[in-house]
Amino acid sequence: MEPNAHFWMTERQSFFQRFVQWTELLDPTNLFISISKIEKARQLLLTNEDGSIHDLQDKRIQAAWNRSLATVHPDNSRLIPGPFRPAALLPFTAPMVFLSLVQVKSLKSIILPQLSFCTYSTAFNLINGNKSYHRGLYETVLLATGVIASTAFFGILPRLLLMKNVVKNVFLRETLPAAILTQVSALSVATSRSLEPVRGIEVMDKEGNVIGYSRRAGTKAVRDTTISRVVLFGTSAFIPEVFAQFFKKTPLFVRYPQSLWTLKLSCTILVMGLMVPVSFSMFPQIQRIRRGQLEQEIQSATEETELFYNRGV
Repeated sequence: MEPNAHFWMTERQSFFQRFVQWTELLDPTNLFISISKIEKARQLLLTNEDGSIHDLQDKRIQAAWNRSLATVHPDNSRLIPGPFRPAALLPFTAPMVFLSLVQVKSLKSIILPQLSFCTYSTAFNLINGNKSYHRGLYETVLLATGVIASTAFFGILPRLLLMKNVVKNVFLRETLPAAILTQVSALSVATSRSLEPVRGIEVMDKEGNVIGYSRRAGTKAVRDTTISRVVLFGTSAFIPEVFAQFFKKTPLFVRYPQSLWTLKLSCTILVMGLMVPVSFSMFPQIQRIRRGQLEQEIQSATEETELFYNRGV
């Protein structure tokens, strides 16, 4: 069995345990781990497969697990490209989130942040989603292009209406950018991983033996990940806006109006810094599912009462 899948299957089942683990995996230094160090860590885990999972007090074993979990996909054992590892989500998307919330008056200032966010989100979701079903290169490129085009359209059009002063209500004008960003993030997950509920993803027993491909498990994996993204980007978008509204009423804003940008940027980074591990920890990486919740052909293929599947990030 893939060591990463085995780890998530047997460890970190409570929210707090998963949160602590993700705070370690989201260390920015994990973006720059050399391939040789990753290979050494994987070799250590593979050669100590029987005892290393429960020997987390050993600093050497713990470091090996962190390197492996932060850089290797649990479905296909392939290296995740640096810019799309879980630790890259915060530094890459925080500036995009901030720029997407800033009120602008030019078309260029609207399109670039939204298109960048949609492109990066689509690539991140495709790379970190479930990899247990077949998807060709041509199909992947076509899917990614469609997702980027559709999510960018739904993200840019409402902002254009705001720029043209079509929306007159002050409250809507202030909150709509955050709502748009939340909607786009959810739509990106649901569409970029839309093949998982259609083709089904692998479900396995506790020994890692593949029992079959389940569309129901694929639907649940996409739904749970979508919820976690809504929590992440919804909270990260709305809280800075709330703080900004209070800040506008202070004498400091009247004296230094440009400080609003600094406040919103700092607040966005701080909130996202907390919400990324929270959102990743909401649901287990390797989720359990009762046999009775799966398709009839999978139920008849095993006597196990509980099966497992990779939710993806």
